[in-house]
Order: sequence, then C-alpha cells, then structure tokens
Amino acid sequence: MSIFEKVFNTLVVEGNERTAQQMANFYGTTKGSIQARISELRTKSGIAVYANQRTDTAGRVKTFYRVGTPSKAVVAAGYRALAAS
Repeated sequence: MSIFEKVFNTLVVEGNERTAQQMANFYGTTKGSIQARISELRTKSGIAVYANQRTDTAGRVKTFYRVGTPSKAVVAAGYRALAAS
C-alpha cells in the first residue's frame, strides 16, 4: 500500500485526526512526504482536508489534519477562483 493510500485511509476512511509527524512516525516516512500526500488529497482528489492548530501544555503549536465538509463560503471561493482563471 502506498503512502498516499495510507494517509487516505487514516484521514478519510477511518476519520482520524492526526499530525503529519504522527503519520510519518507510524508509516516510517518523513513529515514532508506526509504533507505532500495531504496536498495531493486536496488538489488532485478534491478532498477538504483541514489543518487545525493546537497548543499543547508545553506551549508547542501542533497542526492536526482532518477531513471535513467544506462550508458554502469555501465552495463559493473555489468557484470564483475557477471563473477568474
């Protein structure tokens, strides 16, 4: 199974919320590779992947990725961007 398929299963099929580093550690790859697969999910597959930042008790900011339903405003912005190109 490819890294793309693993990220897809984690976020889309299982509905988990994970950091890129968590997925990289679990799948034995790099954070950059996971971020590239997330970008592919967004751009090539059209899946709404949200990045939510949280601060842990030590003051570190971490970005968690999850899949969700885009708001009407996000969909409208996408249509406007397509019309302008």
